[in-house]
Amino acid sequence: MSGMMKAAVFVKPGRIEIDDKPIPAIGANDALIRITTTTICGTDVHILKGEYPVANGLTIGHEPVGVIEKLGANVQGYAEGQRVIAGAICPSFTSYACQDGCSAQDGGHTAHGYKPMGGWRFGNTIDGAQAEYLLVPDGQANLSPVPDGLSDEQVLMCPDILSTGFAGAEAANIRIGDTVAVFAQGPIGLCATAGARLRGAGLVIAVDGVDERLTMATKLGADVTVDFRTQDVVSEILKITGGRGVDASIEALGLQSTFESALRVLKPGGRLSSLGVYSEDLTIPLGAFCAGLGDHTIVTSLCPGGKERMRRLMQIIESGRIDLGPMVTHSYALDQIVEAYDLFSHQRDGVLKVAIKTA
Repeated sequence: MSGMMKAAVFVKPGRIEIDDKPIPAIGANDALIRITTTTICGTDVHILKGEYPVANGLTIGHEPVGVIEKLGANVQGYAEGQRVIAGAICPSFTSYACQDGCSAQDGGHTAHGYKPMGGWRFGNTIDGAQAEYLLVPDGQANLSPVPDGLSDEQVLMCPDILSTGFAGAEAANIRIGDTVAVFAQGPIGLCATAGARLRGAGLVIAVDGVDERLTMATKLGADVTVDFRTQDVVSEILKITGGRGVDASIEALGLQSTFESALRVLKPGGRLSSLGVYSEDLTIPLGAFCAGLGDHTIVTSLCPGGKERMRRLMQIIESGRIDLGPMVTHSYALDQIVEAYDLFSHQRDGVLKVAIKTA
């Protein structure tokens, strides 16, 4: 297939714009999907601001929902015209990291040293999903059919937001009856809140300062909400837990202040699960860290990808365990994506996630 397509291209820090690019030519192991719906992620905003470096001219975006347009000769078991998603992390499953059980870090070690986030290719190392067409590498490993009856909006969170939020809850090793505090109720934090409930937490405490997000957190599984605008978060959570602290805290914003609060509310032996993308060095306060003697665990996660991860997430949605459709608060055409970035990056009008429609 040849021709041109519209794509959202990174030009320089502060500027992403729509441009014409050739429709990708695929190899034997790849697939070409026609994007029907995609979205903007907080990581894309980091790219826009120049806080995370990518090449000039790269198509941005890593959350694709679409229809198979063309399959490489080696990609079996799929059909053109089939509705699919692919994870933001699209591992090859051939790297050392993948075969060692960490598919998100597919890049592993290279001759030039460790390459973090190597499994994140869309909108990072190859052209991404904010376009009319997307090349999916290693299609056999990464294409996941969308169940009949599920809308684009219902599965739009699976490639990244839902996988990431759930990874935060999984990495927190939440047990039945645990008390969990989730710091920040943006899209990833909301999915972490839902994941904590699904993992069996007995008490989920959601922290934010936006009324709409606290309301959504309650709908997705929070038992208690704490508003940092009017409450001292650390004192309030310690009061709620009777001074014991939480079994696990999940940090979903990427700021020193939220990371530090998440550490301060942990019980001895508690687990801090960090999901935030940090743009500055973190400092671990001596007291909160108990001088290194508190038996605390601090763990980070990058969202798992691959077709089996996507299948499991869509099964959760299909079974009615979770409904993320209401998180899509705004819709824009691809041609309007600059306006959508402005809304999303400035968090106006109660925005949670925007659907970018290509047709």
